[in-house]
Amino acid sequence: MQMESLHQDETIVALATAYGVGAVGMVRLSGKGSIAIANKVFRGPDLSAVQSHTVHYGHIHNKDKVIDEVMVTVFKAPRTYTREDIVEIGCHGSTFIQDQLIRVLIDQGARLATQGEFTLRAFLNGRIDLSQAEAVNDLIHSENEMSRDIALGQMKGGFKDQISALRQQLIKFASLVELELDFSEEDVEFADRSQLEDLILSTVKVLTGLIQSFEFGNVVRNGVPTAIVGRPNAGKSTLLNALLNEERAIVSQIEGTTRDTIEETMTLNGITFRFIDTAGIRQGEDEIEVIGIEKTFEKIREAKLVVYLFDAAIMDSEELQKDIDDLAIDQQHLIIVANKTDKEGAENWAKDFDAYNTIGISAKEKAQIEDLQKQLVDLVLSEQIDTSTTIITNSRHYQALSEAKHALEDVLNAMHAGLTGDLLAIDIRKSLHALGNITGEISTDDLLDSIFRDFCIGK
Repeated sequence: MQMESLHQDETIVALATAYGVGAVGMVRLSGKGSIAIANKVFRGPDLSAVQSHTVHYGHIHNKDKVIDEVMVTVFKAPRTYTREDIVEIGCHGSTFIQDQLIRVLIDQGARLATQGEFTLRAFLNGRIDLSQAEAVNDLIHSENEMSRDIALGQMKGGFKDQISALRQQLIKFASLVELELDFSEEDVEFADRSQLEDLILSTVKVLTGLIQSFEFGNVVRNGVPTAIVGRPNAGKSTLLNALLNEERAIVSQIEGTTRDTIEETMTLNGITFRFIDTAGIRQGEDEIEVIGIEKTFEKIREAKLVVYLFDAAIMDSEELQKDIDDLAIDQQHLIIVANKTDKEGAENWAKDFDAYNTIGISAKEKAQIEDLQKQLVDLVLSEQIDTSTTIITNSRHYQALSEAKHALEDVLNAMHAGLTGDLLAIDIRKSLHALGNITGEISTDDLLDSIFRDFCIGK
């Protein structure tokens, strides 16, 4: 979508529900001609005379031919999603009917919407800011409860208000600093340097918290990569099947059965986990197995959590400690899981590993699987993040916040070095520009194009 080709005086139309056969579908119009265009093909009450936010029964006609029996909802500007007149036509979920309905509306003067154009108009018309627009797309694509809650929080404008408040305080001081430039010969200071330093320190603290939340937010958004590792026949594939409660991985007594990684996702307590069943850790006996073991260590490096599984009935503590040392994983992100604890000789497995996150299970009997799942969730939530506050999930926001923080740190360094106000003003403006990019107060056509092209057409 090229912004220069966007004409907001045009009325746009698109299918707002997923394309395909279903019980119902919804076609959406937005623009100043929405009601007039819909009126031309609707047989029912005069839509121009009805009250806003009301639903009306009737039929859609193409000349004398009935296309469908429909329910039409009218939303009159400015109390709408786009701040334009909107008409939503609920029809039957036939793809043929939906296509015919859109075609007849185009024939009457509407234009097919581009990707994300409804939300783009909401942004351009001041209904939402850019971070809220991106949250709309995040909400549509949310796959678990926590990612949904984060997106809803940003849609409500909490992040926008936080960034706007920071910008307003910085703008005030930037204006005072730049005012000093007009009186450079008088050597006056309008901006109190101690107050400016306090403001920058407090702002940097807020930005640091938001930046640190990105690691957690990114995991919530994309799923927690969790590698299941261990020696051959430890029961890794059996554990994956038990966690998923389905026979997803092949289980065999033959060592080296798993040659490649297997990835599956499931949601636990609102958090999506991406479980990765890996090849057994040992010296590979053939080229294919060696490649599989190399992939295992690659997945370990990429994982947020590592589940090390061992056979509690046959593995001694020295071997176990050696494997743990070889993994070189932060204890916070490692769970040691003793499998086959229902077998004789598996009673004393935990005595030497009090410092680690440990649990005993029987993957085959599915014993203590729920306890393991709870421990996984607790490890994710143990990150020092207040989930009631703003959590960053968008890499664009992360980059902008980092740029703003670095610019403000440069201001502090310049102040301590006794540099002049014109140099301070440059770095403050850099920070303001970065923060403005988040909310859209400063934006370019290329930026908007890159954001809204990832939307579906009807949103």
